[in-house]
Amino acid sequence: MSGTLNKVMLIGHLGDEVKMHYFEGGNSIGRFPIATNETYTNKQTGEKVTNTDWHNVVVRNKAAEICEKYLSKGDKVYVEGRLKNRQWQGEDGNTRYTTEVHVQDFTFLSTKKESMANAKSQPQQQAAQPSKPTPQQPAQSAAPQEDDDLPF
Repeated sequence: MSGTLNKVMLIGHLGDEVKMHYFEGGNSIGRFPIATNETYTNKQTGEKVTNTDWHNVVVRNKAAEICEKYLSKGDKVYVEGRLKNRQWQGEDGNTRYTTEVHVQDFTFLSTKKESMANAKSQPQQQAAQPSKPTPQQPAQSAAPQEDDDLPF
């Protein structure tokens, strides 16, 4: 294959508010971190383990303004873009490096308020369901559900 591909797709929760930077000529950049989680069960201890990875996200111009207006810490979002590496001189004189996701497309999936409301209503809904499946209600799968909660 002669071509190359640089594409990233993430679904995660915002770890902070969108920080905006404005430039001459009306351009702007929004930056925010996204947390993605991987959950598994340790086979030796049987303990549930969650690993969280943090991703630095960059959104430009009108998309950045939309993100600033509608997104807040804890909201779940889908972002699609490309990885870019950046370097700069730190205040201590050392060269610093970071990898960022430069967003080309995004979708708001849920707000923190919606997630909390759903979590509160789920136990009530499960308690109201009969223990045996009826012809109208299929049996629920025994597959474990992934936890999308933030680590803090």
